[in-house]
Amino acid sequence: MEDPYKILGVDRTATQDEIRRAYRRLAKQHHPDLNPGSTKSEDSFKAVTAANDILSDPVKRGKFDRGEIDAAGHERAPHPSYRDFAESDAGRRYSRNHGAAESWDVDDLSELFGSAFGEARGHARRAPRRGPDEHYALTVAFLDALNGATQRLTLPDGRTLEAKIPPGVTEGQVLRLRGQGGPGRNDGPSGDALMEIHITPHPVFRREGQNIRLDLPVTLTEAVLGGMVDVPTPTGPVRMRVPPASDTGTELRLRGRGVPGGQGRPAGDLYVALRVVLGPPDDALKVFLESWKPEHPVNPRQGMEARP
Repeated sequence: MEDPYKILGVDRTATQDEIRRAYRRLAKQHHPDLNPGSTKSEDSFKAVTAANDILSDPVKRGKFDRGEIDAAGHERAPHPSYRDFAESDAGRRYSRNHGAAESWDVDDLSELFGSAFGEARGHARRAPRRGPDEHYALTVAFLDALNGATQRLTLPDGRTLEAKIPPGVTEGQVLRLRGQGGPGRNDGPSGDALMEIHITPHPVFRREGQNIRLDLPVTLTEAVLGGMVDVPTPTGPVRMRVPPASDTGTELRLRGRGVPGGQGRPAGDLYVALRVVLGPPDDALKVFLESWKPEHPVNPRQGMEARP
């Protein structure tokens, strides 16, 4: 067993008051009631309590320092210089009457954990404890993340759960399924299942906050003359007017067709960037362009010349 001084983090010359403060701090930090389901905290609490049992008792502490008992409180062979040490100033400091202001007992801990603390640590072990939370990753399709859905998943222990995906859920968001985690102890409640959301990319839509963006191919005729075209949205296709003389990169907005609103957030918008597509070769178009002389010629690469 580890040295009780190291467990409490105090020097071997520490006063009883310093030991008491160290124990109170560590006992509160690792107490099982404050760390439900944590085996590490429970083990640390046991070690801190055992160390305090020795160092808080001047007689036991003196025996430990003299090598008469080990860290677990078990008797050892007497130290050859026991009498000399006991009669020295170092030995007298462990007297029960030494430093009256430093004496204390377990009742002082009632400030930390209530009056029930003094009823023994066994009571805490028997008390109902909430089960641990369990963490999982849940992959969700892009449109399901936008519009909401119910998804069934199978856990490693064979259980199946239905997770309700709220509309507008974001990448990395964690959903909590209450009572679907690890079982409790001593009839305590079960923990929760925590689902971290991962959203698969969509071939058409891109999400930017509450807005959605997409590139929409249009024909040369639609770009030059304008007209009504069908536009895909997360909730289905809608008709949109393309203005005449639209060029590649022209961006149009469909209000309220982005990420659904909710929890005080307005619905986002859908931004449509036009991409002019010529399509397969057309002889008539080729003949027309060979004879066409634009009234106002344009150099689309103007300003792109390499500069020294």
